[in-house]
Amino acid sequence: MVETATVRVAAVQIAPDLTSREKTMAKVLNAIADAADKGAELLVFPETFVPWYPYFSFVLPPVLTGREHLRLYEEAVVVPGPETEAVGTAARRHGMVIVLGVNERDHGTLYNTQLVFDADGTLKLRRRKITPTFHERMIWGQGDGAGLQVVETAVGRVGALACWEHYNPLARYALMAQHEEIHVAQFPGSLVGPIFADQIEVTIRHHALESGCFVVNATGWLTEEQIASVTPDPQLQKALRGGCMTAIIAPEGNHVVPPLTTGEGLLVADLDMALITKRKRMMDSVGHYARPELLSLTLDSRPALPLREAAAALAAPFVPGRPDDETDDAGRAQDGRADQRAAILRR
Repeated sequence: MVETATVRVAAVQIAPDLTSREKTMAKVLNAIADAADKGAELLVFPETFVPWYPYFSFVLPPVLTGREHLRLYEEAVVVPGPETEAVGTAARRHGMVIVLGVNERDHGTLYNTQLVFDADGTLKLRRRKITPTFHERMIWGQGDGAGLQVVETAVGRVGALACWEHYNPLARYALMAQHEEIHVAQFPGSLVGPIFADQIEVTIRHHALESGCFVVNATGWLTEEQIASVTPDPQLQKALRGGCMTAIIAPEGNHVVPPLTTGEGLLVADLDMALITKRKRMMDSVGHYARPELLSLTLDSRPALPLREAAAALAAPFVPGRPDDETDDAGRAQDGRADQRAAILRR
């Protein structure tokens, strides 16, 4: 990081199109062009914006969600695919880092996925929400520790979490320990009511203070017509209003610009990156304010794969004193050979 640098960032509060992925993607590309016209170097979209956040699962009983759930499967994003290609191309054209939330389909499972595109158009990070919240567990699978990483981008070191992952202090600390400079937060918006907006604000401001980084947060928006399309019940419709807090927070925990809490809009701010060191000089949670000999975090960053090929490790003859193969699963390979030898001895 160059401490004299100023980075212009943007967060978009925007309504998806609840009828098709294609129409929502058109809104994505229009928002990117709009942010580029304003000189943004980083643009953040809301949680699972493409094709849309599964609002239906919050107000409908599970037995009635099958049709909408299947429709979400049909409209979900495959990574890589045409949608990631389009966003990557736009990022490269405008020299912009873009963080997009999508419903990712991986064969028979959907995931709440955050995609980080660098300014050259490359997909630097695909991470999946590690624990879907409440109603979301009927919709998405669980992510893994492979996504809990901070990536180097044209605007600095960027980390990302979705929604109530910010209530998991160890997930936040995993990113803090990797010295994130800009933290991207994404929430659905138009959910729960005003108390949700208050909770979002408390959460992102605290993370900025604790991490000593900037936080750029985007929430979604639903129109009254869209709310009525999700449910005709006036009582349930109340649960689909409010809860919007698109905001940009400085390392001291203050708003850089006033937040957006209603309607669609684009929030733009210039970040003085020198403020990171000014904050950390007083309190660096993973540096001089840490006590790693007392408190530390262990992160399993391996992808959670349903199948691991162990044939090569088991086929290799055991030679006493020979070092294990240099693989990510060296420990497991060693255990596998030990199990094989034990099986032979039992014959």
